Amino acid sequence: MRILLVGAGGVGTAFARIAARRPFAEVVVADYDLRRAERAAAASDRFTAVRLDARDEGAVEELLTAVSADVLMNATDPRFVMPLFRAALGADTHYLDMAMSLSRPHPDAPHSDTGVKLGDEQFELESAWQDRERLALVGIGVEPGLSDVFARHAADTMFSQINEIGVRDGANLVVAGYDFAPTFSIWTTIEECLNPPVVWEADRGWFTTPPFSEPETFNFPAGIGPVECVNVEHEEVLLIPRWINAGRVTFKYGLGEEFIGVLRTLHKLGLDAVEPVSVAGQQVSPRDVVAACLPDPAELGARMSGLTCAGTWVTGTGNDGRPREVYLYHVVDNAWSMAEYGSQAVVWQTAVNPVVALELIDSGAWAGAGVLGPEALPARPFLDLLTDYGSPWAVDERTPAA
Repeated sequence: MRILLVGAGGVGTAFARIAARRPFAEVVVADYDLRRAERAAAASDRFTAVRLDARDEGAVEELLTAVSADVLMNATDPRFVMPLFRAALGADTHYLDMAMSLSRPHPDAPHSDTGVKLGDEQFELESAWQDRERLALVGIGVEPGLSDVFARHAADTMFSQINEIGVRDGANLVVAGYDFAPTFSIWTTIEECLNPPVVWEADRGWFTTPPFSEPETFNFPAGIGPVECVNVEHEEVLLIPRWINAGRVTFKYGLGEEFIGVLRTLHKLGLDAVEPVSVAGQQVSPRDVVAACLPDPAELGARMSGLTCAGTWVTGTGNDGRPREVYLYHVVDNAWSMAEYGSQAVVWQTAVNPVVALELIDSGAWAGAGVLGPEALPARPFLDLLTDYGSPWAVDERTPAA
């Protein structure tokens, strides 16, 4: 399989390092910064590097054709989803991403009603992908991605009826030497944390709440322990209900009081804004300034310690007719991912899943046409292959609430 990987940041570089160990993949690494693309491509002599502006839809389409790519793997931030998505369609290739097209809050009732939802722009083009008999597999990182696969597996093998599917993300990671150092793209984190979170309920559909709403303490496995989690806008809530019957679907993230405080302050100061402002005669995006002032998450691995956990909590009626509650999860130890791959835990955990998905597509174990989420495809081949990558998943059986 010939892959055009667009984006050679932390996740893109981790993707290249993981794919280098799998014989199915030939990768052309493309980035606006050619040196960064070259560093990622150095993972294998099967890989090459080129410079590419992800905003230039025509140039992306031309490159896909020039390198005879089978698939475009999007490892950029969500700003670039639509030009890359359309370019892959125009070039008649498959497409994968780890974050979907951006939302826009409801203009009058942002904390109750949805406006443009995550992925809406992509699903509007679904018929075109079906007509081309090409697959656009959206949201195939870890969250969204593996969390959606977990939801599919639970629905297929564990439950006769599902009350709630709740994706829960928590960690005990520490970054030495910094007062504030996010372990993932701050641009994406600001976007998903300050937008109104979306919730799904079967009798109501999709609706929104205020940011950081419905705090709860969730007990994470592997020694991480209890972490306060809050509602955050995330793709799983927009994907899972399309293919899985559940009474309620939520996403909650363990941010911590300090992180929430910083995000609230950025919002108050207007530093979360995307549109450029004039500074000494130059047009500058405030959010890009924030990102430039913070350390690159890809370079934090040597200073990090601890575990990150991503998983899907499911409640309902088990196949035996009794109440059941489970948490399907995946844990990565930063010490392991750094020693094994030279990539910090959060970006490695995100990057491994699209590599697994591409190997399944290459083998024919996963196939389809149109715009699909991971839960639209069989879970078991994915979970088995993830384990084969040396990164097993697990299930925590919990006592159902009375």
